[in-house]
Amino acid sequence: MKINKVVFLNLIVLMLIVSVNASANSLFPVDGTSMFQDKKARNPGDLVTVIIVEQAQARQNANTNAGKESEVSVGPGVGVLADLIPLLKVGGGDSFKSDGSTSRGGSLQAKLTTKVVETYPNNTMKIEGRQKILINGDEQEIVISGLVRNQDVTPDNTVLSTFVADAEIAFLGTGIVADKNNPGIITRIFNWLF
Repeated sequence: MKINKVVFLNLIVLMLIVSVNASANSLFPVDGTSMFQDKKARNPGDLVTVIIVEQAQARQNANTNAGKESEVSVGPGVGVLADLIPLLKVGGGDSFKSDGSTSRGGSLQAKLTTKVVETYPNNTMKIEGRQKILINGDEQEIVISGLVRNQDVTPDNTVLSTFVADAEIAFLGTGIVADKNNPGIITRIFNWLF
């Protein structure tokens, strides 16, 4: 029985020594983030994908009609002047007519991942991003910036471009195709002169 007590005491002492040196790992992170918390973009450096679906249509018509007619008449006077002043009649008028119309439209569809560059206390954040695509010597670049509300960002960190306030979306192109869309130097000179 004595051996069992000694072995038992040694076993307890050994367990105490091991338990003091042992560190327990928790199933829950200790850095404050919860495994149940959503991973929506909230801080500078976080990424938000903007789904650009923009369509613009503008149409303007103008019609103008203006006209004016006037007439001045002087007839023969009475008495002595009746024979001296012949019948005098002056008339005039002008007219103006103008028609004009203009129409313009465009559309852009793309997906572009942006970076949160600044956050504000009213739960909005400023985003900026750009994407360059090079195809057969033609370079196309999409640039976007604006303000997004936190509640408009979906759980997978996407937002429609229609929810971007103060949006600045630019679609720029350089290369052979873009150069062919610009008028030549002679055409530009004639347009400037006339």
